[in-house]
Amino acid sequence: MRCVLRPIAADDGDWLHELWSSPGVRRFLWDDEVIPIARTRVAIEQSQRMFRSQSVGLWSVWTNDSPHLGGFCGLSPFRAPPELELLYGVAERLWGRGYATEVGQAVIRYCFDSLDMPVVRASTDVANAASVRVLEKLGFRFVRRSTVGGLDTVFYERDVD
Repeated sequence: MRCVLRPIAADDGDWLHELWSSPGVRRFLWDDEVIPIARTRVAIEQSQRMFRSQSVGLWSVWTNDSPHLGGFCGLSPFRAPPELELLYGVAERLWGRGYATEVGQAVIRYCFDSLDMPVVRASTDVANAASVRVLEKLGFRFVRRSTVGGLDTVFYERDVD
């Protein structure tokens, strides 16, 4: 693997906020909103609680060739009632180099092998063609398309091998 994944820590806050605020990442992750640093810190705290209680959350992604945060990946609750979904993002400098697929595979393996999850779910905006391609490369199958919060959204699932 060309990178290291570790559970997101409090001291990743500034790095993560910078990544989440970058135009390409925030476009789909935060619907193009530049979120306040406090919201990033709340997300980190939520992830840490989830790791303690459910052994899932978000991992920071550190490439082997850079001291800068390369991305994030993991499971996060979405919708009402909350349902865990695969979530990932890669720094724009790493786009098109296969990192999203690589870290997505690692998290999926963890879900199936360590957590015995029978299925992993994911969703993305229809307009996020790169994310759709990653999900397809990861072996996800299309489940449905619907409007959620005013956004045209596609839903996918990946069953255990």
